[in-house]
Amino acid sequence: MTNNLPKILVLMGGPDAERAVSLMSGSEIAQALRDTARFEVIEQIIDKPTADELRPLGGDVVFPALHGHWGEGGPLQQILEQLGLPYIGSEPKAAALAMDKLATKRLLSAEGVQCPADCRLETDDPCALDPPLVLKPIDDGSSVDLYICRNNDEVADARAKLHPKRGAIMAERYIAGREITVGIVCDQPLPLIEIIPGAGVEFYDYQAKYVRDDTRYILDPKLPAGVAQQCTDVAMLAFDRLGCRDVARVDFIVNDEGPWFLEINTMPGFTTHSLVPMAAATIGLDMPKLCAKLADAALARAPIPTAPPS
Repeated sequence: MTNNLPKILVLMGGPDAERAVSLMSGSEIAQALRDTARFEVIEQIIDKPTADELRPLGGDVVFPALHGHWGEGGPLQQILEQLGLPYIGSEPKAAALAMDKLATKRLLSAEGVQCPADCRLETDDPCALDPPLVLKPIDDGSSVDLYICRNNDEVADARAKLHPKRGAIMAERYIAGREITVGIVCDQPLPLIEIIPGAGVEFYDYQAKYVRDDTRYILDPKLPAGVAQQCTDVAMLAFDRLGCRDVARVDFIVNDEGPWFLEINTMPGFTTHSLVPMAAATIGLDMPKLCAKLADAALARAPIPTAPPS
């Protein structure tokens, strides 16, 4: 006897640097969906499958809980489109654009959004920006391979580490200030969260995000008049202009000059430390309700079965 519950295929893992985070996200999502008792949940750890390898896995909807260039930045989404499988998250074009931090900032700067100065650096390029700088990959997340460089020696050292692994990288003017994030779920902005790393941690790095327990999260932080609304407005503008769908998280640095846009993530983390679930819970969307809401959004896009001829 089979049930008639919608089948949700939760994909996790992938070939990207954030594979370990994806495995945590996928596990939490799968359990949350099971807790609703509304779905049949299929969990699948993947590496870098082809369309032919994904096709037999089944599912009425796919929840691709992957973070990074391949799983979040368009290639996996292209495969899901090819298979005709409804899925949670942005479509390939928006996913690829959002994953490219430089292209995203160019688009939003043209809209008047305040972004730190930046430049693209090939291996032998001189850097047009003076320290202090942030050096990081153009298309990755979770602060993987991110370096804050206070002087030219630190820039040279970071580049020696990054270029062999990454090829082209980006340099960005370092902006000191408060770290603020805005989540978005189904076109609804979530309450702001301020991130305060623990003692001895210079910024919200991988350890602070996923390992340490001394990172502080302040919901609805007190900000100068109008700044919270500015963050929300810019987050929604980015979501709209890039063509994002279902879920995203937008990161800012806030200082006396206002909010500085850093990046947008089209499949943010769903771990026990993650910010979108944390903010969603404050408006009554605990993890089961949050994941169900996203699954329902994708199910609504699923093709309506055609009745067989009588």
